Amino acid sequence: MMNILFAVAVLGVLGAIFGLVLAVASKIFEVKKDPREEAILGLLAGANCGGCGYPGCGGCAAAILAGEAPVTACAPAGAENAAAIAKIMGMEAPTGERQVAFVRCTGGVNAKKRFDYVGVKDCISATKVAGGPLECAFGCLGFGSCVAACQFGAMSIGPGGTAVVDPDKCTACMACAAACPRHLITSVPVSKKVHVGCANQDKGKAAMSVCSTSCIGCGLCQKECKKDAIHVENGVAVIDYDKCVGCKLCTKVCPRDAILPVATAEEKEKYKAIKKAQAEKAKAAAEAKAAEPAGK
Repeated sequence: MMNILFAVAVLGVLGAIFGLVLAVASKIFEVKKDPREEAILGLLAGANCGGCGYPGCGGCAAAILAGEAPVTACAPAGAENAAAIAKIMGMEAPTGERQVAFVRCTGGVNAKKRFDYVGVKDCISATKVAGGPLECAFGCLGFGSCVAACQFGAMSIGPGGTAVVDPDKCTACMACAAACPRHLITSVPVSKKVHVGCANQDKGKAAMSVCSTSCIGCGLCQKECKKDAIHVENGVAVIDYDKCVGCKLCTKVCPRDAILPVATAEEKEKYKAIKKAQAEKAKAAAEAKAAEPAGK
């Protein structure tokens, strides 16, 4: 009996000693954590989507605190939380319009196929098979890698066979952009409704041969724009959203319906009639001026 009591006493003493050593060690080797990091973490979305480029929300919070990432690094957190994070960091609240993702392709069923792909339904996997099944090397493959990457239900494959974004659900985390092997997804201001739905950089004839809605770089949109808001760059039209006012004139002159929203045939004919009437009026005015007596 004494042996048992002695053993219990020894274990108790050893436990107390080890506990004391661990307590002292925890104080000596304690890593001081800035309380602001926890506060910032609490304001992030908590989705661990990776859209910020850091390993989870914890990594994002640490990067913001260290000044390695902006207070807006977590797009899903929203403007209100970004402002709260800025306040924690002693900075001014960020300004600017909310951004959403946009897929620069409306090809899908309009794009020509080289072969039928029957492998894993994943865009990255599809591109590894002879570069993908489409004739267009820039087009959306439609297998939904972006849809799988989106944790907010904002991406889907539309009836046209290409990925589409629900702007009401999109948080601009851009995880979809990181998942797209064709680099077709970009961010645009949510209020802007006119977009170029093509990223094909091939020259006119080559682009025309692979898709019925491809941009051929003809420049008609650039010539028609009164605000200098659209230009052909690397063979494809690109919109300057700082200048675009959404007049949609570019959509009415695009011969390929590559600019969204696509103008109807009636809208295009009506605009042609207006342009024709303006040209005739200008011609008549010029002729009348030329017919005036000299010196009048």
